[in-house]
Amino acid sequence: MQGFGILASAIVALIVLAAFRSAIIEDVSAVDYCWRIVLGVGAVPGLLALYFRLTIPETPRYTMDVEYDVNKATNDITNYLQTDDSRDENDGPGNHVDVPKASWSDFVSYFGKWKNGKVLLGTSMSWFALDIAFYGIGLNNGIILSAIGYADTHEAEMGLRAYNSLKNMAVGNIIITMLGTVPGYWVTVAFVDSWGRKPIQLMGFGVLTALFIAMGAAFNPLKEHSIPAFIVLFTLLQVF
Repeated sequence: MQGFGILASAIVALIVLAAFRSAIIEDVSAVDYCWRIVLGVGAVPGLLALYFRLTIPETPRYTMDVEYDVNKATNDITNYLQTDDSRDENDGPGNHVDVPKASWSDFVSYFGKWKNGKVLLGTSMSWFALDIAFYGIGLNNGIILSAIGYADTHEAEMGLRAYNSLKNMAVGNIIITMLGTVPGYWVTVAFVDSWGRKPIQLMGFGVLTALFIAMGAAFNPLKEHSIPAFIVLFTLLQVF
């Protein structure tokens, strides 16, 4: 669903810009209202999710590991497996037991062993490297679109130039998301069970490495001589 969230943010930006078009053309500082509204609207789905999270029942794992109520957790699992709606007897607190809390010494003793530590290190460093690239690019799509000339406008009037440039960035983000980000997520949804999680991860990391090297080494030639090729490669980045 993250792909749809990225798409929704670009659509909201485009709608807000259209609503403030006259104000921006008259006074470019009106853009200040736009980004504040876009940022504020972005909080709405989060608040809705927070409401539902606060109102749903706790999971048996939470009941057992955090509330230390093993009996209630067992009853919750039994109710779920039996699909029985009569849960009145489990609504109240159950019998609490003394469960040892995890400590830093537990963490060190477990992950201090190389066979366990290497899994944590490899996983965390892979995602650390990916997130630098993923969020670095995602948060700077507008800058990249400007760098390749997509967002450039040639109007003399500053307000109109600012509006058209921002509008082009929003439209460009929508195009990139529709062609790359959303299909990438849902190709994985369709094939993750048949291809396997590890092969998809390895394929994604491998292709991204090759694309980043190619685009980084040839950035200026691509920008100067072949904008379409740059856009195709950039879209493939979003897919993978």
